[in-house]
Amino acid sequence: MHTAFATTTRGLRRDIPPMRMFEKAKRYGVWNPSEIDLTQDRRDWSQLDTRQQDLILRLTSLFQAGEEAVTADILPLIMAVAREERLEEELYLTTFLFEEAKHTDFFNRFLTDVTGASADLSRFHGDSYRGLFYDALPVAMNRLIDAPTPENQLVASTTYNMVVEGMLAETGYHAYLTALERNDLLPGMRRGIRLLQQDESRHIAYGVFFISRHLAGTPDLWTKFDETMNALLPLALGVIAEMFAAYDGDAPFGLKEDDFVDFALAQYGRRYERIEKARGRSLEEIYGLTQAALDSEE
Repeated sequence: MHTAFATTTRGLRRDIPPMRMFEKAKRYGVWNPSEIDLTQDRRDWSQLDTRQQDLILRLTSLFQAGEEAVTADILPLIMAVAREERLEEELYLTTFLFEEAKHTDFFNRFLTDVTGASADLSRFHGDSYRGLFYDALPVAMNRLIDAPTPENQLVASTTYNMVVEGMLAETGYHAYLTALERNDLLPGMRRGIRLLQQDESRHIAYGVFFISRHLAGTPDLWTKFDETMNALLPLALGVIAEMFAAYDGDAPFGLKEDDFVDFALAQYGRRYERIEKARGRSLEEIYGLTQAALDSEE
């Protein structure tokens, strides 16, 4: 039962970061995967050799299942935020879910309309990938259904926003663009990846804010954040190793495993450093830090 509604009692706080992210999502997040022209992508695909096609299929299969996973698995976090009556955050999270669904649509359209892939692409999902997307992510998120404690919320967001999105997805985008831009291939895929990156930058910004808010309220959670990041790091690096292992040190498009391990570790360090700045801060200081970060991205 409802006893009151925020918009007719206290009103909305439009000065806090989630509402700023909501405004950005309304402005930049409304793009349609069905409107991206894949005509040249089909031509390019037909000219790729077997190994090049294999790498693009492998990478796309990781993103396709990953985007489906984050679409399905975010619902318990939205429920936890709604239960706490954090309306501004819930408003933003409605766009978060829509964008993840849109990303799922985009990769599926590429697979269907460009590659014509019909075989079971889960053959590309190695042990580390399965450990993260089949196990760690859904377990962390679904734990919030019955136990939405601050600690469980922090672990869920760390898994989802800091590792899956902030580290692994960013590294995957880097792989796509490195392979395709240097060879001027698959312009539709490149366009989609650029749009995905814009959406994901807001998702990661929310994750930083969300975790920082919890640390401001419960400083002792820092140890849990640190443990979670370190526990998931081997899985994230394992996904990269599994991908390159398929090519015996000679990956198509001249991609080098060390380049992507270094990139992933740099992303890990960036996410860790941004959260570390929240230690010992008040909630209003967290608002200020997040607003400054949002300003720097515009």
